[in-house]
Amino acid sequence: MEDSWATFGRDLHLDLGGPGGLRAALLRALREAVRSGRLAPGTRLPSSRSLAADLGIARNTVADAYAELVAEGWLSARQGSGTRVAERALPRTAPAARRAPGPPHRAGRPRFDLTAGTPDVSAFPRTAWLAAARRALTAAPSEAFGYGTPAGRPELRAVLADYLARARGVRTDPDHIVVCTGFMQGLALLGRTLGAGRLATESYGLGFHRDVIERAGLRTVPLGVDAHGARTEELPALDDLRAALLTPAHQFPTGVPLHPDRRAAAVNWARATGGYVLEDDYDGEFRYDRQPVGALQGLDPDHVVYLGTASKSLAPALRLAWMVLPDRLVDPLLAVKGTGEWQSGQLEQLTLAEFISSGAYDRHLRGMRLRYRRRRDQLVAALADRAPHVHVSGIAAGLHAVLELPPGTEQSIVEAARWQGLALEGLSSFHDPAAPTPPRDALVVAYGTPPDHSFAGVLDALVRALPPGE
Repeated sequence: MEDSWATFGRDLHLDLGGPGGLRAALLRALREAVRSGRLAPGTRLPSSRSLAADLGIARNTVADAYAELVAEGWLSARQGSGTRVAERALPRTAPAARRAPGPPHRAGRPRFDLTAGTPDVSAFPRTAWLAAARRALTAAPSEAFGYGTPAGRPELRAVLADYLARARGVRTDPDHIVVCTGFMQGLALLGRTLGAGRLATESYGLGFHRDVIERAGLRTVPLGVDAHGARTEELPALDDLRAALLTPAHQFPTGVPLHPDRRAAAVNWARATGGYVLEDDYDGEFRYDRQPVGALQGLDPDHVVYLGTASKSLAPALRLAWMVLPDRLVDPLLAVKGTGEWQSGQLEQLTLAEFISSGAYDRHLRGMRLRYRRRRDQLVAALADRAPHVHVSGIAAGLHAVLELPPGTEQSIVEAARWQGLALEGLSSFHDPAAPTPPRDALVVAYGTPPDHSFAGVLDALVRALPPGE
C-alpha cells in the first residue's frame, strides 16, 4: 500500500497564494497545514514528484521545501519511510472544568444495557461474514456495482425465498420479495402504498412504529393485547381499516404467541374486507422451549405481508430487511420505492445471499440460540434463587423477558435500576396512550443485548434493583 501511495501520490490540498515566490508560498502553506493540525503528526506526505505534478511546479522546488521543513523540525524524513509530519508535543490547553460527581445513573452512559431491540452485536460472525463477502465480491457481475433496482438483488431474493420457505413456512417466490434498508423503511413504504384510512396496531408495541405509519398518511388505532396475544376478533368492528400490524410469533413486548384462533380471525378479517395483515417477524428464528411458530403468511399469502430483518439475527448495522408481498401490492410498492427511497447496498445484499446459501447463516443462528437460551436460563435461575416473588413471562422465545411487578411500582424500580447502572424499560413505555385499558406494571429485560463476559454482573445489578419479597 505504501508503495502505491508513493508512486501515485496522496491528495494534498495546499493554497499557494500570497506574497513571494512558489517556494515561499509552499513553505508557508505546509507550515500552516501542520500548525493548524490539518496534517497530523505521522501523516505521510506525497512524494516530491507527485506533489510537484499536482501543483504544476518544479520537483526541485518541492524537494527544497521539504528539506528546509525537515531542518526546521516540521517534517521528518527517513529512508524507506518517505517524508512525514514530525511527531511533536501537542500545545497545552486549559484543563476542562471538573464536574461534581453525580449519582451513578446520572453520570455518563449506564454500565449495562438491558433495553430491548438490539442483539449481542459482539457475537457478529466477522470471520464467516468476511469469507462470504470475498466469495460474493469475486463472483459479482459488473452490473452489481451500479445503482441497482428497487426490488433488490435477484441473488438475495432467490436465496430468501428458499430460506423463508424452509425455516419460517413462508409461501412465496423471488418476484414477490422486496429488499429494504430496515423494518422501518418497509413499514413506511407500506403505509404510503396503502393510502388513506386506518391501520390497527397492538396496544403494546413500539411508539415509533405508530409514528412512521402516521407520517405515511394513515391513522393508527390500538388493538387490545392479553395473554393470548392481539385481540384480532375486534378487527371487524373497526371502521375504515386498511391493515393490521401484528407480531404473531412473539408479541412485542409481552412475549406471548398469537393464539391459533386469533391467527385465523386475523386472516378471515383480511379476506372478508380486502385488507392486509402486516406480519412483523422480528425474531422468528429464536425459539427455545417449544416448536417454532410458523409465519402467519403461510395461511394466506394473498392477504399477509411478511416482514423480516437481519437486525436481530446478525446486526442492525447491515441495514438489510425484506418484505414478502401479496401479488397486488408488488407493483404499487415498487412504484413508491422507485421515487427516490434509499436502497440497501448491493454488495451487502450479495454477501448475505452467499452467507445464507453457504450454510453459515444457519450455523450462526444455531450458535446464537444456544447462547441466548443459556442467558435466559441464567436469568430465570437467578430470579428463582434470589427474587422468587418476581414472576417471569415471555421466555419461550425471543431476546427478552417480562418481569411482573406489584401495581404502582414500575417507575420506582426503573429508577432503582438506573442507580445500579442498568438501562432498562418498563412495560408502560411500550403502551399505546390511546388504548382504553391502562398498562400493567412490569419490566422488559433484554437478556440478549449484554455480552457474555458481563452477564453475571448484569444479573447481580438487576436483582439488587428489584423489590424485596413479602
